[in-house]
Amino acid sequence: MTAPLSSAPSAAAPAAAPLRRTLDIRGMTCAACSARVEKVLSRVDGVIEAHVNLPLERADVVLRPGTADAALVEAVDLAGYEAILRADDPAARRRAREEAEAVQLAEWRSTLVVFVVSALLTAPFLYAMAGMAVGNHHLLSPVTQLVLAGLVQVIAGARFYRGAYHALRGGSANMDVLVALGTTTAFVFSAVMVLTRGHAAAGHLYFEGSATILTLILAGKLMEARAKAGTTAAIRALMKLRPETASRVTPTGEETVPVEALGLGDLVRVRPGERVPVDGVVVAGQSSLDESLVTGESLPVEKGEGEKVIAGTLNGEGVLTLRTSALGEDTTLARITRMVENAQTGKAPVQKLVDRISAVFVPVVVVIALLAFSGWMIAGAGLEAALVAAVSVLVVACPCALGLATPTALVAGTGAAARAGILVKDVDTLERAHRIDTVIFDKTGTLTVGRPAVTDVVAANGDTDGLLALAAAVQGESRHPLAGAVVEAAGGRGLVLLPVSEFRSHTGRGVSATVEGETIAIGNAALMAELGVDVGRFDKDFARLEAEAKTVTHVARGGVAIGLLALADTLRPEAAEAVLMLKAKGIEARMLTGDSAAVAKAIADKVGLSGWRGPVRPEEKSARWPPCARPAAMWPWSATG
Repeated sequence: MTAPLSSAPSAAAPAAAPLRRTLDIRGMTCAACSARVEKVLSRVDGVIEAHVNLPLERADVVLRPGTADAALVEAVDLAGYEAILRADDPAARRRAREEAEAVQLAEWRSTLVVFVVSALLTAPFLYAMAGMAVGNHHLLSPVTQLVLAGLVQVIAGARFYRGAYHALRGGSANMDVLVALGTTTAFVFSAVMVLTRGHAAAGHLYFEGSATILTLILAGKLMEARAKAGTTAAIRALMKLRPETASRVTPTGEETVPVEALGLGDLVRVRPGERVPVDGVVVAGQSSLDESLVTGESLPVEKGEGEKVIAGTLNGEGVLTLRTSALGEDTTLARITRMVENAQTGKAPVQKLVDRISAVFVPVVVVIALLAFSGWMIAGAGLEAALVAAVSVLVVACPCALGLATPTALVAGTGAAARAGILVKDVDTLERAHRIDTVIFDKTGTLTVGRPAVTDVVAANGDTDGLLALAAAVQGESRHPLAGAVVEAAGGRGLVLLPVSEFRSHTGRGVSATVEGETIAIGNAALMAELGVDVGRFDKDFARLEAEAKTVTHVARGGVAIGLLALADTLRPEAAEAVLMLKAKGIEARMLTGDSAAVAKAIADKVGLSGWRGPVRPEEKSARWPPCARPAAMWPWSATG
């Protein structure tokens, strides 16, 4: 026997990573629709898994490389629905989202008009039924009932007939089939009675049933549409943080370009009051940035040359030139947005069970309705009673609530949480929340109000109102976030602000202006030193307020220090009570924050937290705490920013 020739083992080629596609699905009305779309997508050759979210009207598909996107769209279209593939280009995706929102708004307005007309046509039936409840048995004439109910059947029922047609054409049955079948049966039976018996049919008609059912379901559709719009509000709010254009610096000057046109390494100029369009590094200028919506840092953060800035943050009083370091989907803001989207598009275990039930729900209901009809006929109750029983089963058993309740609650809940700055990792985690034994809070907007406020006014002559009025008059000209807090504090006391002139912003140090012929300066120790102001008389008060983790600024008039202003992000009144309630339930309360360690410690001590860490950025928070949590602990992350 000849031994086989040896050969060097060939390294297996690494498997290509699966691709992910997102489709916007139109035409779904209930859980049976979403189950049908999910099933047809899963059957496409090359698809690994598919998940359809009914409230968000989108499908997320994982597929093998080489699978044609057109096959996904075609499969959904053949099932009787419309699929639109989301573009990879951020600008195109934004336009598509705006178009989809415009379509949703137009559909909502159209449904509202149809509902109002349907309600007006149904009102006479309701009036007659209400009269019967108090002994007034005056009924509408059969012909009048036929006309009113016929108009409702055509105007309000049209959408259900269209939905039923598309569902049946695609080989499935959905809620529209049940509504159309039930109301049509009631209407046709009553119409036949009128045409064959005339006025003798009075008392044996069910026009009010078909008309009222259609009107009430339309009312439900309106509420459902509003709920759907609310579920995506959190993502829209996050996306609005990033501006659509940027000022790019070129050798020949500046040009305004779409953010998508920027490249890595481009120079971008950000002026006072503008939002930073991309992640980058400051190469020139100095300013303070409001990062509260992204990092949780409640007070403005001073930024200078060599420091990183984050897309979506708000520039203060200075002009910054930065070099882009991350664009589009790679920015911090985009990653946070994806976290919210991933939480909303996932499925909780209970939802998977609901989907399996919804997939067979409609056919089962139709069978039960036929059995009810047959049973009453066999029992000798007559055609009329049998039809009423069958229609009742068809209409009452619509699977709207079954399929919509869980995903709508989950999406609306995660959306509301995101608007408050709370990021839920995924819905599976949300469902297991009953096992939580440790709660980890963010600070800004969760334990605190989320914006700076004046907490202390120290005046050399004891006239705190006078000092605050002077400071507010000068700060009223500034764009710095702390300036608004000073002006708001003066307004809260009803103080009159004097006119100012010769306002100057000393970037990174403070502001100054002339009030009643004297120079008023407000700022840090560097500004006071620059102006030759001796602030030694306030050293003790300054140290005390700084030890309380407050931002302290000096106020000088005519070159003489006259007082101090202290600002801080104040605690929510209910924060300490909430922590006490958690402790009473045996749940530990801890904190991670983007703020400094001094601020974190001060807040933790006031609230009574078991532990804290700071400063920590959002993307670091999930990794920073688990090593400190006790083994097998269940801990949610409750946060804003």
